[in-house]
Amino acid sequence: MGGTRPKRAHPHGDRELCDEAVRLYTAALRNDGIGRGELTAAPCLMDMALLHPDPRDADWLRPVPPSAALAHLLLPIAREIHERVRLTAVLADSLAPLMTVPSEDPNLSITVLEGLPLISSVLREASAAATSEILTAQPGGNRTKTAMEQGLRNSLTAIEQGARLRHIYQHPARYSPHLKDYMTRVPTGRLEVRTVEQTVERLIIVDREMALIPANAERTTALEIRHPALVTYLVQVYDVLWAQGTPLTEHLTPTAPDTPVTAVQRSIARLLVEGTTDEAVARKMGISVRTCRSHIAKLMQALGASSRTHLGALLVRSGLAGTQAPPPRPQD
Repeated sequence: MGGTRPKRAHPHGDRELCDEAVRLYTAALRNDGIGRGELTAAPCLMDMALLHPDPRDADWLRPVPPSAALAHLLLPIAREIHERVRLTAVLADSLAPLMTVPSEDPNLSITVLEGLPLISSVLREASAAATSEILTAQPGGNRTKTAMEQGLRNSLTAIEQGARLRHIYQHPARYSPHLKDYMTRVPTGRLEVRTVEQTVERLIIVDREMALIPANAERTTALEIRHPALVTYLVQVYDVLWAQGTPLTEHLTPTAPDTPVTAVQRSIARLLVEGTTDEAVARKMGISVRTCRSHIAKLMQALGASSRTHLGALLVRSGLAGTQAPPPRPQD
């Protein structure tokens, strides 16, 4: 069947030049133009405004200097950019009065911080801006040297601004050499430290205006909280822990006199009597499972227990776990 053959699409974008176009344009410069019929293989020359019809001959196309073609092509783009800049300025001016209006949406006062570098950066900035106090609760007993060095830098920065510090650790931290070194390098009278048997997850509160808490088990994500009600609640939680803590300057004495059992071991005893596994005990006490089992072995030795089951019975009977064996039932 007859008919017109469909026009073949040009093999590149409408803002590109093919090799054939470059050849034809070069020939047009040399010959002061080319015939319209030669343009079939390179319509991009017209798309890019590099050729225009000769006013005296409609079949003859004359070359346009590339600089003039570029100016022609950029004109609509420049107009669009100008319009977008104008629109941006209008929107900014319209919304500017709203920027100072306080928001009551609590979601806008909670920021998710992804990654340890960002968390550390936010904590450094908050410490540098602190002027009143920084409260921290740090679970675990083995404070690493790296963590204590970073904490020391933040603490000294805050102290320079007039802030005071209160730290809560778990009892095993008393034996950390890194904590002892940290305390010797903080100015006297600017730091108070207490230890507790068990504590909440990591908590940092700055000037009672901002708090940081972990958002996952690995502590690689954190929540930056600035909602006044939430921060106030976390301060109250902290104050309860603080009241229950023992100042680091005071010794932890065994509750039962005449029994060579430390306060840490007594805490472990209470958890064991509750049926807590060794792994869970270690996690709650902030110590390793190996250290936990070492304390359990010392408990067995101190009480003369022959087995773990026997130890549980002796702990209840001795009262070390805070419980007493029920009194014997009267005989009928």
